[in-house]
Amino acid sequence: MEVTDVGNKEEGKLWHRKPAPGKGVLVTVVHTAHQAKTVRFLHVAFDTTGDSFLAGDHHGNIYVFDISRNRFRLVQKTGQACTALAFSLRRSTEFLVALVDYTIKCFDVDTKQLVSWMRGHEGAVSSISIHSSGRYAVTTSSDTAQLWDLDTFQRKRKLNIRQSVGIQRVFFLPLSNTILSCFSDDSIFAWDCDTLYCKYQLPVPDCGPRISYKAFAVTRDGKNLAAGGRSNLLHLWCLDSKQLVRVIQMPMQVRTVRQLEFLPDSFDGGASQTLGVLSQDGVMRFINIHTCKLLFHIGSHDNAIIAVAIGPSGRHVVAILDNGSISVYSVQSLTQELNKPPPSQVAVVSGGAASQGLSNLKVKVKSEVVQRPGKYSGGQPKVKILVPLTAEDKENELPAGLNKKRLVALLKAFGEYPSKYRMFVWRSLLCLPENHAAYSSLTDKGLHSAFLTLQDRYPIKSAKLQRGLQRVLSALAYWAAIFGETEYLPLFAFPFVKLFQNNPLLCFEVVATIIVNWCQHWFEYFPNPPLNILSMTENIIAHHDQELLQHLVDCGITSQVYVWPLLETLFSEVLTRDEWLHLFDNIFSNHPSFLLMACVSYVICCREPLLLCSQKQDFEYFFHHRNNLDVGAMIKEAYRLMNRTPADIHPRTMLSDFTPLTRGQYPVFNHYPEFIVEYQSREREKIRLQELEYLRERQEVSALRAKFVQRRAEEEAYYAQQELLQKTEEQRRNTLALEEEKLTQQRKKLAAMKRELRVKELQLLDASRRRFLKHQQDLQASQIQRLDQEIGRKMELREQETDAAVQDLEVRQMELEAQRRRLEQHLLEKQSCMGHTLEEELGLRMREAEREMESHTSTNMQALEESLAQACQLDLELDWQRVVAERLLQIDGEHERKREELAKLQTRTLAEEQRLEDTLRDVAGRKWDEVMSTRAQLQELQQARPPADTNRQNHVTAAPVGITASGPAVKPNSATTPRRDRTTMVCLNSSSPTESTSTNFSLDRGRAQLDSSERQLLKDIRELRQRLAARVRGESSASSMSVHLQ
Repeated sequence: MEVTDVGNKEEGKLWHRKPAPGKGVLVTVVHTAHQAKTVRFLHVAFDTTGDSFLAGDHHGNIYVFDISRNRFRLVQKTGQACTALAFSLRRSTEFLVALVDYTIKCFDVDTKQLVSWMRGHEGAVSSISIHSSGRYAVTTSSDTAQLWDLDTFQRKRKLNIRQSVGIQRVFFLPLSNTILSCFSDDSIFAWDCDTLYCKYQLPVPDCGPRISYKAFAVTRDGKNLAAGGRSNLLHLWCLDSKQLVRVIQMPMQVRTVRQLEFLPDSFDGGASQTLGVLSQDGVMRFINIHTCKLLFHIGSHDNAIIAVAIGPSGRHVVAILDNGSISVYSVQSLTQELNKPPPSQVAVVSGGAASQGLSNLKVKVKSEVVQRPGKYSGGQPKVKILVPLTAEDKENELPAGLNKKRLVALLKAFGEYPSKYRMFVWRSLLCLPENHAAYSSLTDKGLHSAFLTLQDRYPIKSAKLQRGLQRVLSALAYWAAIFGETEYLPLFAFPFVKLFQNNPLLCFEVVATIIVNWCQHWFEYFPNPPLNILSMTENIIAHHDQELLQHLVDCGITSQVYVWPLLETLFSEVLTRDEWLHLFDNIFSNHPSFLLMACVSYVICCREPLLLCSQKQDFEYFFHHRNNLDVGAMIKEAYRLMNRTPADIHPRTMLSDFTPLTRGQYPVFNHYPEFIVEYQSREREKIRLQELEYLRERQEVSALRAKFVQRRAEEEAYYAQQELLQKTEEQRRNTLALEEEKLTQQRKKLAAMKRELRVKELQLLDASRRRFLKHQQDLQASQIQRLDQEIGRKMELREQETDAAVQDLEVRQMELEAQRRRLEQHLLEKQSCMGHTLEEELGLRMREAEREMESHTSTNMQALEESLAQACQLDLELDWQRVVAERLLQIDGEHERKREELAKLQTRTLAEEQRLEDTLRDVAGRKWDEVMSTRAQLQELQQARPPADTNRQNHVTAAPVGITASGPAVKPNSATTPRRDRTTMVCLNSSSPTESTSTNFSLDRGRAQLDSSERQLLKDIRELRQRLAARVRGESSASSMSVHLQ
């Protein structure tokens, strides 16, 4: 026994070495934490496939153990111990776990995420039952039971009871919509899941000791209920009749039943016959509820079992031991002893002398097979003497030392072969050759094309069983081509495939032996049913039950309706597993004609219901479904028909005796119309190719349709989304409008409150603001008064300064007039001097003339320097005037009278200047005339001199020519300039005109500057007044606003 410690691993292998076949315990799982402390497992639960199971420990760890894949992994850590576990049937990856905090949680195995959390119980949840559809779940605690909807994880109903009556268990019945509730007073009620209407109540047994039900189990078909409790008695209820049908007494070692579980069998149609009973001693005993025989047990006093879970497929049993570990059992290994061959009853003695007689061949027979006690006289044990075998005995001898005659006698005595020896007996009766090489050559060819899509026509839940059926059918098709065209072959072979699913070789040989011997002449009319065989059965029915045959004929029912369904399925549709095995024990032990007699016997035994049927659909349904029939009576009737049927209509005359399969190679099977089979094969291949082409085209069409559907779905989703968005937007707009309306109303209310508060505040502040305004007005009045006083004082100062400036200007005007007069006198003096000098120079020599010319030039330079000095003085005077003008610009507009006087004075000044300019112009004209006359005189004198003095004359004439050249150059300027601008004058060789011109220019520039200064001063005064007025208006407006706010 291999032990696996999950430890702190989150995943790993369940076992590291594959368990050997025939080993009862596959593996034992323990969980060891730190410091070698064992973590106890508390609950286990299988999934719907039976290959995986959940296990939860008291630390809150939930593990998934996959037996088929040899893996385990940690799927959840809840942090608290669980009280119940269950897989969700609808979503295979989800499971429910009940915790000690009275809550139920749903987790996903793959994502390890919490799916939902259900609350509502006030006590620990003891069990969880899932509806067969996977939609509902019932959770049970000591005080209540609650029905949950697993789609929404909402509580649908709640069952409340009196405190004096506790709930033992509430669970769903398989394959139905019924909830069964069991209470502590042994009352059991059945409720409808949808309406919670009480359908019925099982009667409480009024006789015998009270059991106090604690454990319950229901068969997979939901027809039988087993209940046990504080007693060694078990009650078996029939839920169809609502009656207690059997009371089973367990051995004396059993005092209390802790748990009951039915062991499913895939061949019993849900009517489980094996019941597991877990008692207080930790041993689980498996019994047959019909024969009340103990089949096997698991557990012991040393390794006591506290809880058990059995897989839905019936292949594995998981037990939780009292030490906290988990043991995984293989049901096939536990039941393999039932299929072991019995010990040989014949002993071969060797080593004796040849002369020894038969009396020395004596041996004690100790049979371990269940037999009737033999009668013998005396105290000596009964011995059996072996005698030489006859020809008849040789015919009855079977492999493995068995004798067919004895087996038949045993069969007639007990009605069936022992269950654990049945497979061995069948192998012996059929003389199976076990040709491994020949079978391998058939299976190596792979799956036959006729059975590639077998799962579409005959879907089987178990993939292993589906593959086994495909392999056996493919081997049969490769053995004989007709079996690839036989439509009913899967129904024919399925019972044997299910029975021998772990040994496909024996399955193939059993089916082949049945076809060779019990299916003689079946394929002569292929593809039609065997009309010759069906005619035999009609003849037998006509001989033994003419009335029944006449009724069938009157209803238009032929043997193809009431015999052929039984033959093509070998009674697997109308009999249960045990009944079917019981029947084939007799079929394999008799002549091949016994199968036809069994069909006739079945029809005759069911004559009463058949006589009541008149519709063809009723007959078809009758021969394709199970009926209430005693298979023992049917077999007895078959034996009676075998013995009492006349030889002329007896099938034995038409059918050959049993012929086993040959060893080494299988015999050739060609008892069928080969041309039909070949034609059908060709047609099938043609159809297959056409189907492939059709599937290809269909796949393309499906792809196009899928694309179209996808596009259409996308468009619909888009439009739906847009419509939803529009609706959502409209709703949001409406919501926003409502909110805005509410907000507006709230704002109005708030504004009204604010206005009231503001009015109160203004009323409170009004008095203080008025006082403050009065105070500000007083301050402004005093400030304006001070400003007026300051303006008046400054105006007086400016008037004084203006008067002083006017007086200074008058004095300066007088000075300018005196200077003008002096300049005129000086100019006259200069003119007289220049004339006298010119007259003297005329008589001087040329050298003196040159010297005089030089002195005259120096005199002009001195005059120019004096004029420049006078111009500088005038510039300084003009600067002083500019200062005076700047001071005058600051005078207020009220002094317009002073400016008028200044304007008059300026006008007089301009008149004087014009007169002075005229005088200077006249003086310059006279001077120019004198110069021209003097020049003419000089020219005349030069012309009068002798030629000897020509060179000197030319030398002397150079200077006058220069003067003359300069004279005309200046004359136009001196003559034209006064006409163009009366303020400009230029004089040649004269200082007076230059001085007057400079003075004139200085006066004009000073007057312009004075005007600009006055204008700037007036502008500044206006801006100052505007600022003062704006300031006053701002202060007054602020005061009025404060008063308004108050």
